[in-house]
Amino acid sequence: MRFEIVTIFPDFFSGPLDYGIVRRARMAGLIEIGIHDLRGFTQDRHRTVDDRPFGGGEGMLLKPEPLFDCVESLGVKAREERMQAESRETVVMLSASGKLFTQAMAQELAAMERITLVCGRYEGVDERVTEHLADREVSVGDFVMSGGELGAALLLDCVTRLLPGALGNEASNKTESFSAVQAEAKFDELGRLEPDSTAATGGLLDAPHYTRPAEFRGWPVPEVLLNGNHEEIRRWRRRKVLEKTFKNRPELLRQVRLSKEDQELLRELERAARKN
Repeated sequence: MRFEIVTIFPDFFSGPLDYGIVRRARMAGLIEIGIHDLRGFTQDRHRTVDDRPFGGGEGMLLKPEPLFDCVESLGVKAREERMQAESRETVVMLSASGKLFTQAMAQELAAMERITLVCGRYEGVDERVTEHLADREVSVGDFVMSGGELGAALLLDCVTRLLPGALGNEASNKTESFSAVQAEAKFDELGRLEPDSTAATGGLLDAPHYTRPAEFRGWPVPEVLLNGNHEEIRRWRRRKVLEKTFKNRPELLRQVRLSKEDQELLRELERAARKN
């Protein structure tokens, strides 16, 4: 897979992309990354990339000319061609006004062969870029940052780790938070989630994990994790998954298919919450 990053701060990426899984994926030839300085596609001596918006308003917008010229110089297919169902190439506009980036979107993007990431700046980007150059507008969260560079690095990391061979253990990304989708949930004859491992989350937050020492500063590892009873460990982890999701991200509980066992565990958590 190849990533193209369009930015006015190319040096920003000399750090985030040189470590961990992304670095190993680059060294292994699983991904290629091109960093493109938007100012190199300006036509004036001041290398101007922004201008004031028509109709007034605070701040500056990125101009359309250098963005179109930069992306088109990369040999990226025309938007009409990319929008076809079989296309494996996409242009992503990083924007606070975009669709929220999720694990499901990361999995969709991981099927691409080439992703061009356009990093917004200032108060936004000329809307013609969104309408006629980018295929999708993506936000990494319900907050505002100074630009799209951090979001681009985040998206690139998330997509890279889904590529075959990027992780040391290929099962890792199947048992992480948000990794399962509702359509993939399977249940056994007792109505319990049937995971690939006892750590699977079914699209919810991850269960807590512990390592050695078994006791640290008087805080012991839960006894259930030491007794070797896989069924008890499975049930304990599932309860903790539901407990953490119920506490931190309750909206996720409405987005996944819950087993009969899950529903009973949730009722217990709700009763305990009402008592407190």
